[in-house]
Amino acid sequence: MRIGTRGSRLAMAQADKVCRMLRERGIDAEPFIIKTSGDIHTSEPLHVIKGGVGAFVREIDEFLLNGEVDAAVHSLKDVPTKRPPGLATAAVLRRESALDVAISRSGERLSELKEGAVVGTSSTRRAALIKRHYPGLVTKNIRGNVDTRLRKLRDGEYDAILLAEAGLIRLGISLPVERLDPYEFVPSANQGVIAVVARPGTAAFEAASALNDFDTWLETRVERLITSALDGGCVVPMGAYARRAGDDLDVVCEVLSLDGRRQARVRERIPVDGYEAHAMRLAESLAANGGKELVEEAKRELKG
Repeated sequence: MRIGTRGSRLAMAQADKVCRMLRERGIDAEPFIIKTSGDIHTSEPLHVIKGGVGAFVREIDEFLLNGEVDAAVHSLKDVPTKRPPGLATAAVLRRESALDVAISRSGERLSELKEGAVVGTSSTRRAALIKRHYPGLVTKNIRGNVDTRLRKLRDGEYDAILLAEAGLIRLGISLPVERLDPYEFVPSANQGVIAVVARPGTAAFEAASALNDFDTWLETRVERLITSALDGGCVVPMGAYARRAGDDLDVVCEVLSLDGRRQARVRERIPVDGYEAHAMRLAESLAANGGKELVEEAKRELKG
């Protein structure tokens, strides 16, 4: 199996993990590197690269549809909810961590940083959350892979940076971090989850489906249903986090204005049985509480 992937160290770590799991099942699998728009335009904010949606995915989709690769590995949070006909998610691996973490140059927590300290992030969601919870701090766009961002932090371009904890885990990077509470600093939908995409009906799809973790699949499905219902995409400041607890799913979702001053939020425990209908009900509640208005407002401001 040829496994399409981006060429960054993190993307390769994810692809290597999938290849290793497939080999353990007797399937010969090797990564195939594909360069994407998100990798080429490394100085621009994500929301300006072809609208931000699928900046790391579209070119790999084309290779997959053309049969140049048999499957592809992505961070699931980068995969748009609207997918091209002929492609589907064959598996999601067990989630390692959904949390955002803060790493500061001085080792201080976000609450301990001096007023005016600069926090680097390329995410409108993380920037809005910083503005909401730490209004004395300044957010500044940062691009590049994890190693590049850590170097920029060490070089003094930023006082702190925000990253997904799962990326550090996959890269084997051990640093002092502040783990941010997912019920206050709500993660991006599907954060911390590796997905394997393939063409349904193929041997590759069948092989990859054996890697699926059902609990993670349930959690990510709920998160995607909510974000898709509000047409949140991956550039709007919106978070959704579901965690299975026995026969229930503990779900929190929110949308913020770009300046973090306004927020629509819903948190509820829903049963696994009938989870799709319950997720849609939560989405409707979020929309009615102002979430849809905030989504549309953010899109207009980002487009302008």
